[in-house]
Amino acid sequence: MNKTDQPILRCFYTIAAAIAILAMAAMPAMSDEYAALEGVKGVKTVFDVSQGSPQTANIVFWAVNNVNEDKSVRALSEPPQVAVVFHGPAVKMISTDRNGFKASDTEALDTFANRVRQMKKDGVTFEVCDYALKVMGIDPDTVLPEVDHVGNGFISIAGYQAKGYSVITIN
Repeated sequence: MNKTDQPILRCFYTIAAAIAILAMAAMPAMSDEYAALEGVKGVKTVFDVSQGSPQTANIVFWAVNNVNEDKSVRALSEPPQVAVVFHGPAVKMISTDRNGFKASDTEALDTFANRVRQMKKDGVTFEVCDYALKVMGIDPDTVLPEVDHVGNGFISIAGYQAKGYSVITIN
């Protein structure tokens, strides 16, 4: 290699490095992890939650939270819109009244309440069916303050669905 080839070689390496950096920066947008997201502008999901086990909820709500936080979802042109509607036995988990739970459930309930608080801060909407609170004997004043009250959770879910939200049932 002679001295006249060195500037050309340096230029080649500079261009190759720039292309590699640009390719790495674009990787999340080019991810093939979710073929279902191809052509999707944004994710709108409402979770219809009736299951009442705090241990199960902590496992499932990791995945629910992930819908809002996933890098592939966040890379879409529109931010995710995630809502959760509680009814049935699930309303007991969002109450500060721990009657009906075992002492061994306390830690799981605290973990779940903290997850709800954090998810609310991250933009997730939470609603509780007041009819379900009445049926389950839960005082509405004991519901976590991060959770909004609606008269009938099924009407709320139907409204979200009419607005284009996908409904995912957790029971």
